[in-house]
Amino acid sequence: MSRKYKFYNPDAVYFITFSVVKWVDVFTRVIYREILLESFRYCHIEKGLIIHAYVIMTNHVHMIISRKSENSLENIMRDLKKYTSVMLINAISGNINESRKEWMIEIFEAEGRRNSNNTKYQFWQQDNHPIELTNNKMMEQKLDYIHNNPVEQGFVIRAQYYPWSSILDYSGEKGLIEIELLQ
Repeated sequence: MSRKYKFYNPDAVYFITFSVVKWVDVFTRVIYREILLESFRYCHIEKGLIIHAYVIMTNHVHMIISRKSENSLENIMRDLKKYTSVMLINAISGNINESRKEWMIEIFEAEGRRNSNNTKYQFWQQDNHPIELTNNKMMEQKLDYIHNNPVEQGFVIRAQYYPWSSILDYSGEKGLIEIELLQ
């Protein structure tokens, strides 16, 4: 992984992106998005993850995050990705209505074999591409990018129509998870 993309400043706010291996469209099903949201909630409460903004796309996630504990962002994200990969692969494997099950599991197994850090599967790509947000202009740009991603991808015509993001919180309503608005 490039040295450019690291969580160097432990007290900074970061824009991150993490993606499913081979860009597999896992998050087209509500059940899989809910597993991810539940892990966000857990990491917020138990690990000190502060989520300022997020969007769950079909095969990747964008977030603006910081921390409120001694846990490093690198460790929080490692744990979040490790836990969700196990939970999501189990959910896919056990979903009798999942028409893409064999195809997805084959990809996760093949990617797991390619990476000596894994025992069997690899769900997430290795990196998070953390970018430290050092000023308000950067924060506004990344916030707009996150919330407009579903519009740009043609999923909705207005960002507020996409429930799998923090846009509602920034519109004065309550979203799906607890977030801390950027000031």
